[in-house]
Parts: sequence; C-alpha cells; structure tokens
Amino acid sequence: MTRRFAWPARLWALSTSRFGIIVIAIVGLVAVISVFWLPFDPKSVDIANRWAPPGWPHVLGTDGSGRDIASLLMAGARTTVWVALGAGVIATLIGLALAALGALTVRWVRESIAVFVDILIAFPVLLIAMMISAVWGGSLWVVIVSVGIGFGVNVARVTRPELRRVLHSDFVLAGRASGLSPWQNLWRHLLPNVAPVFIVQLSWAMAVAVLAEAGLSYLGFGAPPTEPSWGLLLAELQSFISVHPLTVVWPGLAITLTVLGLNLLGDGLRDVTDPTLSRRGAAARTHVPEVVA
Repeated sequence: MTRRFAWPARLWALSTSRFGIIVIAIVGLVAVISVFWLPFDPKSVDIANRWAPPGWPHVLGTDGSGRDIASLLMAGARTTVWVALGAGVIATLIGLALAALGALTVRWVRESIAVFVDILIAFPVLLIAMMISAVWGGSLWVVIVSVGIGFGVNVARVTRPELRRVLHSDFVLAGRASGLSPWQNLWRHLLPNVAPVFIVQLSWAMAVAVLAEAGLSYLGFGAPPTEPSWGLLLAELQSFISVHPLTVVWPGLAITLTVLGLNLLGDGLRDVTDPTLSRRGAAARTHVPEVVA
C-alpha cells in the first residue's frame, strides 16, 4: 500500500473512527436525499394524525401538529450539514490566517496576534453567538459565523506553534535559500506538514458547530421557526416529554450520534496522524514480554 493511502487505511482500521465515518456518511447521505425527496412535507400540518405512534406511513410518528417526525429529521440533517460545513470553512480561514500571521511576521506582530488570540479564547462560543444574535437577530448565519470565529481562534492557537516548529526545519530553510518567499514556503512546506493537526481541530470544530446549532436553536438564538432544525424540534417536543416521551428521543438521538461521530472521527484522526502516538502504538504491538523462569 502506498504511503499516500496508509493513514486512511489506519483510520478505517480503528473501530471508533470507523463508527464516526459511518455516522457522518449516513447524515450526509440523508441530507443529500432530503434535498430531492422527503416522505412528507415537513411543514404540512395534519391535525387528524396528531401524536401518531411509530408505524406506517409515519415511521417515527408525528408531533402535536401532525407533522411527520422522520421528514423533520431528514430536513434538519440539511441544516446540520450546512452549519457544520459553513462553520468549518470560516474556522479554516480565520484559523490559518491568524496562525500564519502569528508565525511568519515580525516579532511585534506575532506577539500582538498571540495576545489577541488569548483574549478571544476567553469568550465561549455560545456567548459569542448570543452577543451576535442580540445585534443581528437569531439565524443560522449567526450560528455559522459565531462558531467559525470561536473555533477559528482555537485552530489558530494550536496551529501557530506547529508552524513555528516546522519553520525551523531543514527543508524550509533549504526552500528559503533557494529563493522561495515566506508565503511560498507556507503553501509548499508549512501547511502540508501541519495539516494533520489542522484536520483534527477542524473535525472537532464541526462537532461543536452541530452542538452549538442545536443548543442555540433550543434557546431561540439559532434557526428561525421556518427552518427545520433538530434543536428547534427538540425544544418543541420537550414540553410533552411526560405524555409522549418517545418523540423526544429521535431528535436527541440524532444530535448525540452526529456529535459523537464527529468527535470519534477527530480522535481517530489524531491517533493516525500523530507520529508519537503511532510509534507508541507500534512499540506496544511489537513488545514481547520476557519469560521469567
């Protein structure tokens, strides 16, 4: 097996990361299918079928308005994927920009960026989202931007020391001696070598984005009532948990499995891309205990 495909094979070999890959693939597939087909219109109200139990044709039952819960979950998967990808893109742009400025610029700029990052890290993601929503109103864009900013700072904090470490490597010095500019060195040598650390942070950022969207929608700061959302559905159904407890299980289970899958995928990526963990695992597998007579 070539070296290029070695780490995906190791990632799939781990049971935890394999579970994460399968869960994320299912959520992504459901989100794509929901664009073209849904069992029922998630906005359609059918009073005659209020609180229908799981069965046919409502596989997961209906809510207090007669809406099909399975259709609401499928439509909500679209929102979840959109928020996770959008927050991931913003976190990537902000994280890489701050990390590059904090690693490749002059000393006073580097120190200013480090202080700026430390200040922003003091603000939790949910607090940033509530502050932004207080000005612009609750929407999915509030969740995407706030999570992207909040976790982009975390990405910068972790990636910046790695960039500084790789910056003093022999191949980077050789590239500089051959006439490469700092930004050419960044694209050709630095970013590929810090990509494993960055990918792990990005997977965790997407997990936080899913959880933040559900939490903010539950509190009324996220998706508007017209948008399908797992958090919004959970907020609507939790008032009836004592009467219809099964209906609350489905959105809660969807949120839990998606966040768990992204976190386990991030852990697996860390295990297969961190050379120290890889060497430690290989040493443990090849160690043969001595037999004491």
